[in-house]
Amino acid sequence: MAVSGNPPNGTPGGTEGGDDEYRSDEYRSVVFDEDFVRAARLQEFSAQERMGEHARAVRSRSIWSGGHAGSRGAGGAVRQGRIIVFCIALSLAAAVYMGVRNPYVPPAAGPAEAMSSTVVPLAPAEPVPGGRPADLYANSPAAKYRIGAAGITMPAMRRTHHFTESQVQTALTIAKDYLVQSSLDPDVLSGTATRPVRVLLDPDQLTQFDQSMLAPAGDGRHALTGWLVRFDPATAVMADTRVRVSGTLAVAEVSPTVLEVTSDHTFVYAVRPATGQPAAADGASLFTVRRELRLRFDRDDLAAQRAELASAYVMAGPQDCSADPAGGFRPLTAGAGPTTVGPAASDPYASGRPRRTGGLCGVLAPPTAAAPTAAAPTAAAQTADPPERGVSPSP
Repeated sequence: MAVSGNPPNGTPGGTEGGDDEYRSDEYRSVVFDEDFVRAARLQEFSAQERMGEHARAVRSRSIWSGGHAGSRGAGGAVRQGRIIVFCIALSLAAAVYMGVRNPYVPPAAGPAEAMSSTVVPLAPAEPVPGGRPADLYANSPAAKYRIGAAGITMPAMRRTHHFTESQVQTALTIAKDYLVQSSLDPDVLSGTATRPVRVLLDPDQLTQFDQSMLAPAGDGRHALTGWLVRFDPATAVMADTRVRVSGTLAVAEVSPTVLEVTSDHTFVYAVRPATGQPAAADGASLFTVRRELRLRFDRDDLAAQRAELASAYVMAGPQDCSADPAGGFRPLTAGAGPTTVGPAASDPYASGRPRRTGGLCGVLAPPTAAAPTAAAPTAAAQTADPPERGVSPSP
């Protein structure tokens, strides 16, 4: 009887050992079980599938179709491949998300430039009227002006190409704070304090600011009254702390790293003489200051809540043209007559820093009865030179 597993007539050629003699040693321990077959990358088509024309004998398995739950060997490699692909996709998605949430931020702007200023005194064309502050305001163009910081109104806030709406709002808020501290603070107006203004300035401008406070000069760089409003304490003091204010603020992006706020405001103060007998209740007079400022902000300034004062154009009166307003305003108080004296002489041969505003003096328009508040100028009008600059401080 033939041995089970061998051909009926024995092994070919009379050899012994059957297939075992043809097997390589490295395959003797391999068991081609069901799991191994299911995990194979190649799968044989069924008989019906192979009957088709040009049909292939086997199909390739996708890495996404790897065997049943108990598969081993190649099935584990399939799962690893899925995990790797998933991790790569997750990394790409995270990179795209972070790029959207954290866009490229341009580098910070360079050091702040020096502030330039022009201060023009306005001489009265007729005697300075006196009276009670409330009556003076009621009979002047400032009758409908708001009081104090309420007169510094904020424009509509919209984002720019490189700055968010929040950053635009921050710039306008800092600009308003600067105007309030430099134009309305009683201690700043009287000359007893400068810190409320100083803390709002970019550190690169502090040296110039300090020099202007210690040694003011009308050289276009160091006029104290370019930075803030101050009355010469030997000439006049405030008769009413309720300053009347009207004007506009506008913001624009001047470069990818800088926002610029332009302010154009008229401040009307009630003052009285600082010397002599105690002032009578009806001995006050009005003093008007028109301030046009350009304040710039880079991202560091916005984060630190500070400003760079780029330029200031100031007209103030009634004053005597011969008085230098760089160190403080010297109002002509109630009863002072019109002056025909021109500005102080300028000596081109004198050494030292020249007074650049020498020869600059305007005429203060006579006060008129209360009139409707003029319409606020447009943003375009604010950036242009006023057509009547040096003639009248009223908007």
